[in-house]
Amino acid sequence: MRLTRVFVDAHLAPGARLRLPEHAAAHLLRVLRLREGDACVLFNGDGRDCAARLVAVDKRGAEAEIADATPVDNESPLRIVLLQGIARGEKMDLILQKATELGVAAFVPVFADRTEVRLDGERLDKRMAHWRSVVVSACEQSGRARIPDLHPARPLRDATATLPDTAHRLTLDPYGAHRFTTLALPRDPSADTTVVLAVGPEGGWSDKDRMILTDAAFHGLRLGPRVLRTETAGLAAIAALQAGFGDW
Repeated sequence: MRLTRVFVDAHLAPGARLRLPEHAAAHLLRVLRLREGDACVLFNGDGRDCAARLVAVDKRGAEAEIADATPVDNESPLRIVLLQGIARGEKMDLILQKATELGVAAFVPVFADRTEVRLDGERLDKRMAHWRSVVVSACEQSGRARIPDLHPARPLRDATATLPDTAHRLTLDPYGAHRFTTLALPRDPSADTTVVLAVGPEGGWSDKDRMILTDAAFHGLRLGPRVLRTETAGLAAIAALQAGFGDW
């Protein structure tokens, strides 16, 4: 039987005993109905799964004792950075959740010309915290022991200025010059290849956005003859990249 994995933002070491954070304890006790003596798996994003057991349960929460730590090696050799035009509500949650499951290494949320969501100040801080919780939850479910980076949301031009110089840069474009069959990406798992994939918001990239991406050395990539929604296009492209150049 597969044991439940729970993210804990704390140092984890074999033999250690720790009080579980409120959200972790609530999930194990109230949702999964675990009791004292039951086993679970804890991870903190350092690349290991820690086998643990609940050793104390009370009204305030639970304590767990860690038995051992096992390295988890299921990260893709293809480092995909998703530069995503911010989408509305559940669409953005879906993108973050499924892209995490598909093995994306980092997210860069961007405000584009046609972004319909306006966020700033406290509202933006709360949304970023929510997005991180979505990513963490997807790691719990999918067995990933490293949490993808979630970069601060920023305007498209500012985001392109902070990208790694060595990355291959692609933007989804129905008129792009490339298809997956023409991409010149290394197929060697040891190549440590990074691909930045730029996906527009619901209304797509504006002409201004396209100019910014072109100036930042992005190359257009066509997916096929049909127009896909933002919550479909990026996930389809990530899956194709993993199949062609990653760990599928």
